[in-house]
Amino acid sequence: MTDQLAVYRSGKAPLPASYRLWPLYGAGLESMGQNGLPIEVAMPAYGPDELLIRHDACGLCFSDIKVINQGQSHPRIFKNMQTDPVVLGHEVSMTVVGVGEALRDRYHIGDRLTLETDISTEGKMLAYGYYFQGGLSQYSKIDRRIIYSDRGDNLIRLKPGIGYAESALTEPWACVVAAYRLEYRTGLKPGGVTWIIGSGKDRPYSLSAGFDQAAHPARLWLTHVPPAFSEWLKQRAQTLGVSVEEVPDVTHPPADFADDIILLGANAELIETVSPRLTQFGVMALMEEAPMARPVSVDVGRIHYHRWVYVGSRGTDIAAAYRQAPVRSALKPGGRAWFVGAGGPMGRMHVQRAIEFASGPAVMVCTDVSELRLRELCDSFGPEAQARGIEWVCANPNNKEEYTRVMEPYFKQGFDDIVMLVPVPPVISDAARYLAPQGVMNVFAGVARGTMAALDLSQAYLSDQRVIGHSASEMTDMQLVLSKWDEKQLSPNRSVAAIGSLSAARDGMKAVKDTTFAGKVVIYPNIREFPLTALPDLKEALPTVYAKLRDGEWTNEAEEEFLRLMLP
Repeated sequence: MTDQLAVYRSGKAPLPASYRLWPLYGAGLESMGQNGLPIEVAMPAYGPDELLIRHDACGLCFSDIKVINQGQSHPRIFKNMQTDPVVLGHEVSMTVVGVGEALRDRYHIGDRLTLETDISTEGKMLAYGYYFQGGLSQYSKIDRRIIYSDRGDNLIRLKPGIGYAESALTEPWACVVAAYRLEYRTGLKPGGVTWIIGSGKDRPYSLSAGFDQAAHPARLWLTHVPPAFSEWLKQRAQTLGVSVEEVPDVTHPPADFADDIILLGANAELIETVSPRLTQFGVMALMEEAPMARPVSVDVGRIHYHRWVYVGSRGTDIAAAYRQAPVRSALKPGGRAWFVGAGGPMGRMHVQRAIEFASGPAVMVCTDVSELRLRELCDSFGPEAQARGIEWVCANPNNKEEYTRVMEPYFKQGFDDIVMLVPVPPVISDAARYLAPQGVMNVFAGVARGTMAALDLSQAYLSDQRVIGHSASEMTDMQLVLSKWDEKQLSPNRSVAAIGSLSAARDGMKAVKDTTFAGKVVIYPNIREFPLTALPDLKEALPTVYAKLRDGEWTNEAEEEFLRLMLP
């Protein structure tokens, strides 16, 4: 390591009087910066319970593109972008370069950090790179809302040896890891609102758990419930102190939302009518024996963002619908997994995780409509998957004849897991048809709330299929990712596809928007001017850096050489 790089890593280099950042004033790439360039601002002062940090690396994310596309109308923007512009960048690696007096027993100059980017303060979620100034800036101030958030300190300490790019990618990797750690209720929500709706079928319904002294809802709504079951529910509710309300019209419930909606008999129109009344983390249980006449138009955006789930049973015990096939989010060990849209940056992470983590699938099918991305994916991960004994298949749906031939045997068997990385409703609807019994489709791609897809929800009770979704992470997910890196079970640098300096960030955003690269774009805010450069192009641009790549993939050794050459 050169002295220059050692001083940089120490965080003790003299601080400039000003620094550069990319403000976003509204929708569109043209609203990023001024005259297509970052601006220069004065170095911020920091108070006794604040930190001054330097952004060392910042990954670009398609979530950033959503802010650029939507501007002020984005649901996570809570300020006037014209007068208080957003500085994007939530995938960050930071170094402490200034410590307020009240924090000197906790933090020191040179500490390496990243952070859980969703910051809850006084009950309001204010995210890094949306509300707080993000990583597309050389420096920033960390105030007490981050250090003393509703959940505690959102900062995460990093070991000194970890690379800047790989630590910046903690957050997207945590989102991938979190997708397989989702947990769902196995009974009615205690203290919640339960709505039971009859549909003219008078079967011997029962509720063997979740409506007793140990646990029960606070409110019970009843709509056309068969008389005998209705009377039992009312008597039990009176004993437990549960309020009961008759709801004659499903379009006019007593309140906007319910935690649990149970349909005694299922039909598509009724599901479509009452589903919007599910609250966040809501569960709908379908009690039915026969298939429905048609698919159901389901809000897959709310499955993704609100964590809705549809369960069911062919029997008459409502509790069994929740517990007979608990919702699984982890890939089935030794199962068949299909990654739809696998060639993009996040798709590659899902594929890599499935290969590198223990107890993975025995069969991995990866599809993508981009031949270039699919070829790069197969070249990167195919040999490793096969060396681990995984049956490995890549196919492009645009090559219809070849795709049909290759995929036919897997479609016949069905998939235990389908990971949906394409936010396109017809693709989601079509892929769901190939779930095996007790199969799980994970809608990881962030489709907007209100995005509808036709799903055969009959399979929720006929074959215990589940459709789930989520793409955010929590502190524990980030800590798990870091532990996996420590244990050499995960190699985040493999996600890097292109690098550049701060001035290249706008080009980087365009590349993300245009899906130019199969992997991640990483910006180094504090290096000298360096254009957005794909890793293979380093062979000409910076041959000594290229020489330190491993099989064409980014390494900490390559990053060290890059910084040695590019630090000012």
